[in-house]
Amino acid sequence: MYPVIFTPIAREELIEAQDWYEREARGLGRRFLTALNATVERMSANPRQFPVVHKSVRRALLRHFPYARMFVIEPDETQTVLACFHGSCDPQKRQRRM
Repeated sequence: MYPVIFTPIAREELIEAQDWYEREARGLGRRFLTALNATVERMSANPRQFPVVHKSVRRALLRHFPYARMFVIEPDETQTVLACFHGSCDPQKRQRRM
């Protein structure tokens, strides 16, 4: 298992998404968090299963939610999550963050 670390901005984006889902429907924020945790487990177990989408940045999609986590694998095998984007986010905005 490899450690997964979130940058402060990525953590903030995830919290905002979870809060938004919870406001939309009670319990939906919790389901978002469950999907997020399942993806973290998959990343931790085998980070190279996720495709490289820009230079060394990989994308991990959340199941059942239109969100992607963008991350890099560090030389020590730690994974750093750089961002969490909604699927409708402008691709140029994503690239500027990478």
